Amino acid sequence: MQNLKIAATKFEHKGGGKKILSIGCQNRGPSTREIHVNKFVSIKKIFTCILALSLLSHAKAQQNKDGYVLPTDTAVLRKLSQWQDLKFGLFMHWGPYSEWGVVESWSLCPEDVGWTQRGGPYAADYFTYKKAYENLQTTFNPTHFDPEKWVKAAKDAGMRYVVFTTKHHDGFCMFDTKETDYKVTSPKTSFSTNPKSNVADEIFKAFRKENFMIGAYFSKPDWHSPDYWWPYFPPKDRNVNYDPAKYPERWQHFKDYTYNQIQELMTGYGRVDILWLDGGWVRPRSHADSINAKAMGSKYNQDIDMPKIAAMARSKQPGLIVVDRSVTGPYENYTTPEQEVPAEPLPHPWETCMTMGTSWSYKPGDLYKSSQQIVQLLVKIVSRGGNLLMNIGPGPDGDWDPEAYKRLADIGKWIKINGEGIYSSKAVAPYSSNNIFFTQSADGKNEYAFLLSKENEVTLPGTLAINTGNTNKVKAIILLGSKQRLKWKQEGGSITVAIPQALQNNSGLLYAGVFKIEY
Repeated sequence: MQNLKIAATKFEHKGGGKKILSIGCQNRGPSTREIHVNKFVSIKKIFTCILALSLLSHAKAQQNKDGYVLPTDTAVLRKLSQWQDLKFGLFMHWGPYSEWGVVESWSLCPEDVGWTQRGGPYAADYFTYKKAYENLQTTFNPTHFDPEKWVKAAKDAGMRYVVFTTKHHDGFCMFDTKETDYKVTSPKTSFSTNPKSNVADEIFKAFRKENFMIGAYFSKPDWHSPDYWWPYFPPKDRNVNYDPAKYPERWQHFKDYTYNQIQELMTGYGRVDILWLDGGWVRPRSHADSINAKAMGSKYNQDIDMPKIAAMARSKQPGLIVVDRSVTGPYENYTTPEQEVPAEPLPHPWETCMTMGTSWSYKPGDLYKSSQQIVQLLVKIVSRGGNLLMNIGPGPDGDWDPEAYKRLADIGKWIKINGEGIYSSKAVAPYSSNNIFFTQSADGKNEYAFLLSKENEVTLPGTLAINTGNTNKVKAIILLGSKQRLKWKQEGGSITVAIPQALQNNSGLLYAGVFKIEY
């Protein structure tokens, strides 16, 4: 392995003083220390390797206390570290359900909760509704589908990886699986005659060409499969509707089906970096007593043999990051808080997945978050050491709402000025102070103080107090996007910056002003 660096970073929680040791294999530039493996290995480098392995062991012991299991495969560690540096990704939920503008899959679930409520002319009878929902396949024809347009907008916005729903819980496949005809390439689907009908493949190719990391979202439960929701019984909730222990042959058919579909994605769709598995109630019985499993009504052993699946997937895609959501263990390589921002750094790699609007799927006239909200969410998440996976749901015509393009354009303008404080950064205590949030460069030489604005335009005070807690001598302070020289006074870990009059009400900056502090 060349240019392999085992990096150890300490985080310190506020209050309790708990130290968290984060270990990752990282490909860095020439400013980083490198471990070169060749036949002329010095004693010093051997010692460095031993020290790195010791740190790795310590981190694993530390993180196991939090339920997280650090991967042992160095290729996975390296890719995980690379992924952590990307910070900002694009999520897309898409399928025939976009024709109705309803929630993805969940209106098929016979649970009486808010997001499963049915509407429209078929809502009165569950089975009539399910038949009509599944018949959407025949009219799904997104002729405006143009993944090159999406990747340009995402890249300009500063996004660096993509996760796409190859199959959601309803079982409809947005790729050319050989396991079912409930798929976008089936002759039953209107769009099947389009040259771009293998939607997942087209998206992956377009984004990979622009050097995005590629993530395949895949639902473990499949509500269309007769081996998950057996037609002999009516579905009772989101779970399998029969006891796999009582009908092991049928469950084995489902396991084979799942394995085969994931194998298709790992072998026929180019390089895949992330296997993002949803439906955490599909898990072994040994995990069924967890809070999450109980909340999801899981009472059966729904073991699909993740060790076998992961081994196969990584044999096809070395270094593959596996995200078996909410199923703590060796196959949840990073965690995925949904629609929330943790108050403090988590002791393992993590990603907030969040909607740009109010819905994961396309919703006509949806209310989108403002550009200011999205930028400030990104800052808060990165200051806690996480990534932001922002979702946009394509419509039935195959394109995004124009508002989504507007948001991405705004974000791109901001990130072109301030991206150096986002990408490849680390969380650094005190993480935030009032409306100022902090990150640190990978080499530890610079810190970035993000001053979040209450309005779109950034208005700067005459003097700004920045309490970093870092007592090292400050060499320079720069306001990114400005050529004005700044004066400051440092007292221990506190810095007072004098803002020139010309900058105070006319900074030309939006959403958040970023002060680069060089030590």
